[in-house]
Amino acid sequence: MALIITLILIGLLLLAIELLIIPGFGLTGVLGLLSVIGAIVLSFTEFGHVTGLIVLGSVIVVISLSMWMILRSKTWKRISLKESIVSRVDSAPIDKGLEPGIKGITLSRLAPSGKARFGLIDTEVWSQMGIIDSSSEIEIVNIDENKIIVKQTE
Repeated sequence: MALIITLILIGLLLLAIELLIIPGFGLTGVLGLLSVIGAIVLSFTEFGHVTGLIVLGSVIVVISLSMWMILRSKTWKRISLKESIVSRVDSAPIDKGLEPGIKGITLSRLAPSGKARFGLIDTEVWSQMGIIDSSSEIEIVNIDENKIIVKQTE
C-alpha cells in the first residue's frame, strides 16, 4: 500500500510541477499521469476491485481539489509577476536637448525614417515629406512623444 500512496503523491507532484512551472505538456506531465494510473492499476491488481475503486475515487477527489486550489485566483496572484517594466530604451528627445528648430544632418537615407545627427547626438528621425537622402541638412519640425519629425532644409 505504501508503493501506491508514493506513486500517487509523486504523480500529483509531477502534475503540479507541469501545470505551474513547466509550460506545455511534456515529459513531466506524462510521467505524472503514468504514475497516478500505475498506482490505480496496482491497487486493482494487488487488493481487488473494492480497494481499487476506493483508490480511484480518492485520486479523482484529490486531483479535483488540487486543481481547484491551484486554479483559484488567489493562488495565481501569489505566484504571478506583480511588477511592471518601466524602463525605457532611450531617453526622451527633450532630455537630450532636442527641440523644434534645431538643425542637423542625415546619417542615412530617410525613407521615411532613418538616422540623423544633431551636434553630437545621433538619433532616429522621421521625414515629414517623402524621402531625404543621406548627408542632407535637416531641421526638427515637431516632436511627438519620442518621435522626432524633420524636414529637409535648402
